[in-house]
Amino acid sequence: MKTILDCLKERILIIDGAMGTMIQRHKLTEADYRGDRFKDWHCDVKGNNDLLNITQPQIITGIHKQYLDAGADIIETNTFSSTAIAMADYEMQSLAYELNVAAAKCAREAIKQSGKQAWVAGAIGPLNKTLSLSPDVNNPGFRAVTFDEVVTAYYEQVKGLVDGGVDILLIETIFDTLNAKGAIFAIKKYFRDTKKESLPVMISGTITDASGRTLSGQTLEAFYTSIMHARPLSVGLNCALGAKEMRPHIEELSQIASCYVSAYPNAGLPNAMGEYDEHPEDTGHYLEEWAKEGFVNIVGGCCGTTPEHIKHIADHVKNLKPRQLPVVEKELA
Repeated sequence: MKTILDCLKERILIIDGAMGTMIQRHKLTEADYRGDRFKDWHCDVKGNNDLLNITQPQIITGIHKQYLDAGADIIETNTFSSTAIAMADYEMQSLAYELNVAAAKCAREAIKQSGKQAWVAGAIGPLNKTLSLSPDVNNPGFRAVTFDEVVTAYYEQVKGLVDGGVDILLIETIFDTLNAKGAIFAIKKYFRDTKKESLPVMISGTITDASGRTLSGQTLEAFYTSIMHARPLSVGLNCALGAKEMRPHIEELSQIASCYVSAYPNAGLPNAMGEYDEHPEDTGHYLEEWAKEGFVNIVGGCCGTTPEHIKHIADHVKNLKPRQLPVVEKELA
């Protein structure tokens, strides 16, 4: 069995597409989300996609399996919101650890069913509270959460993902780098506390518009500089933009990153109804161009992408060489 590092040296790896888009296809009801266990829960839970890891695991495993069959080498756990902070929206903070364990097991089961070699990336989302920005326009200094609270929440998530059996930890959709630093700190603290062998960490930020900055105002280079101390397996971009709009930013990142580069854009920009119209062959074509230019090592899709998109992406890049890691000159301090 080859390691992920072996494979990254040989070819461009494929990460999966959107989980939410695929869940929507099932047209689940409130009762479906609740299952038997939560049928008497005191508030609505429809829309809590991460809860499906517990109440409808066969659906989540099935979606993972579709992406694996389409060519994915890396599948992301359904844990974008599986922290005590995010689960507070549904008053389900106490379930955070269990959700992560269950999600990792769903992904592992899908790989077992597929019979192929693939890796499970434990998805660590950006949180619904931010450390760099105030939610109160009249009080710029106010913060809805503290750094220690963020670290505690991420620590619990990391423990659940590792106990569930993930291969990689993926800090993704970063719009506030300080939140990401909380996640990095939590990961390092967890492995230091448990003395377990550390897992590779992938980091993926979000450029929110044509300004080329994150929501909290950092340029791409500043973002990379802020997280490079984590020595990630890869750094990249996902969400917010379609491939067409993301291209210059991926090109820039490929020139400054000393690690592998990942990119999983949306299926274009959303239309007036908030839906994504970009055809799979178009997404595949855009990412093929990036691969030919030597920008990327890991590619896939985010919002609006489906197994069809992932299949086209995989087919378009399968014979192209991965981006070569740059030779970083060591400087004297």
